[in-house]
Amino acid sequence: MRKIDNAMDVSLEKYDDTAEEHSYVEKLTQINPTDTDQFLNVGVDTHEEYRSGTFIQKDNSVIHSKTLQDGVEVMSISRAQEKHPWLDEYIWKSVSPETDKFTAMANEKPREGYFIRSLPGVKVEHPVQSCLYIEKEGFAQNVHNIVIAEENSEIHIITGCATAPHLMSGLHVGVSEFYVKKGAKLTFTMIHDWGDKINVRPRTVTHVEEGGVIVSNYISLKPVGSLQMNPITYLDGKGAVARFNSVLVAGEGSHMDVGSTILLNQPNTRAEIISRAIVSGGTIIARGNMVGKVADIKAHLECKGLVLKDGLMQAVPELQGHVPGVDMSHEAAVGKIDKREIEYLMARGLNEEEAISTIVRGFLNVQIEGLPVNIAKKLDKAISETEKDMM
Repeated sequence: MRKIDNAMDVSLEKYDDTAEEHSYVEKLTQINPTDTDQFLNVGVDTHEEYRSGTFIQKDNSVIHSKTLQDGVEVMSISRAQEKHPWLDEYIWKSVSPETDKFTAMANEKPREGYFIRSLPGVKVEHPVQSCLYIEKEGFAQNVHNIVIAEENSEIHIITGCATAPHLMSGLHVGVSEFYVKKGAKLTFTMIHDWGDKINVRPRTVTHVEEGGVIVSNYISLKPVGSLQMNPITYLDGKGAVARFNSVLVAGEGSHMDVGSTILLNQPNTRAEIISRAIVSGGTIIARGNMVGKVADIKAHLECKGLVLKDGLMQAVPELQGHVPGVDMSHEAAVGKIDKREIEYLMARGLNEEEAISTIVRGFLNVQIEGLPVNIAKKLDKAISETEKDMM
């Protein structure tokens, strides 16, 4: 455990949070081709086909922000504060600046972030896409994001986080506060493609009101220096639902401490955490914590890990029931590829490498709710490329 703690510690003094200002681009097709390739890797479509809006931040600069459907707001957090004085009722109300040194830094040195909002009753036809991108070497990117799904609205947000190919070191701190109002549904898909020396510290809290639904998909298949996140979700209204899915791969040198905490505070609330993790020389600590505060709640936690190369795969499932009448369960497993499965596939014409690749792909290819077809295809391609790296 001491080794993991040391790997997760980050000296803020090593990083610079100032950067040159990047020019605003009216059309995404005008973006540097190198950047465009990185955006595509994390699900951002520069042609904006089947998108309802786009937000892109490069280092500290918002280089593009656009809404493409009525009833959706997409803009920088600073612009949102100017436009909506009432936003002060939401900012820093769920995440405390005193949570840790990362939130303190984000509060003391705010450097933009996005504001995305679906208006009451609006069903957003296509996903809104955003990208938080680091280009400067040794840069600390501090962002504060606010998402509000107003009453009876539906919205899907695809957030890609990435770094320039040349980058060796950097830090990303993302404070996010999500508000899902009565009867609303928010699907949030985050795809990470950081560099292998980047330290990443997201801090997220979500509040879900009566009948609201939050579906969170988190995908990290590429190397990262260290990643530590544990989003907290409060199911504050009757019948509220939370579903969290994650797909993780840790290659050599990668340290991931990833969890989800869901508090079921009202009757008839439902929660599910599903995690798939592969260790290929790195470290993954997969956490899940369900807290049942009242009767007539249902929660399930499932964490499955596969160890392909020496490293650490640690599953930490937790269930807390505080009153009679809660229905909570968990399933956790850490193992290796079954030799009999390899032999079975080889008997049907595959060589050993192909057989292992097939098993790995099947393990990672969980059904992730809400993924658009084009993103599902990109994920499948990324999984295929990841197999080669792991093998």
